[in-house]
Amino acid sequence: MDTHTVDPADAPAPQPGGPEEETPWLTVREQRLWRAHLEVAKLLEYQLSRELQPHNLAINDYEILVVLSEAPERRLRMTDLATATLQSKSRLSHQITRMENAGLVLRQECPGDRRGLYANLTEQGWETMQRVAPCHVRSVRAHFIDRFTPEQLDAMYEALAPVAEHLRGLRGRG
Repeated sequence: MDTHTVDPADAPAPQPGGPEEETPWLTVREQRLWRAHLEVAKLLEYQLSRELQPHNLAINDYEILVVLSEAPERRLRMTDLATATLQSKSRLSHQITRMENAGLVLRQECPGDRRGLYANLTEQGWETMQRVAPCHVRSVRAHFIDRFTPEQLDAMYEALAPVAEHLRGLRGRG
């Protein structure tokens, strides 16, 4: 076997220019994976968002309902909710205002902290969550989970978990 033969998928992909030694360009295989990941992430979010529209929810609304429904007393400090949903405090504040107007959440002051606020899931928000969750789970299953064998699910989790851990670690910096 020729040990100098390179699998075409491991060959560098064509590059836009610049010295190759300065940039570790992606191979064809790496670029294929990266682009497939981006496409799947965008298409899946698009499809799940479309399927939440009849319930008058955006995907970010649904995520907030999920996080609050799983929190103790169905409430979280706004700063913790922003962290959990990967949103800026400003963006989350605007979204919570819209969700308050829809009767899904309520902001309340934190006792002992005049500047702190809680986001609380209202009874209407809880009822919405209970009504929409089965539809959303069916969508996640149909468009993602059921596309894989049990072995592929395990392999994907094993592959993605370290990436998520790395990125969570970076969020704590800077």
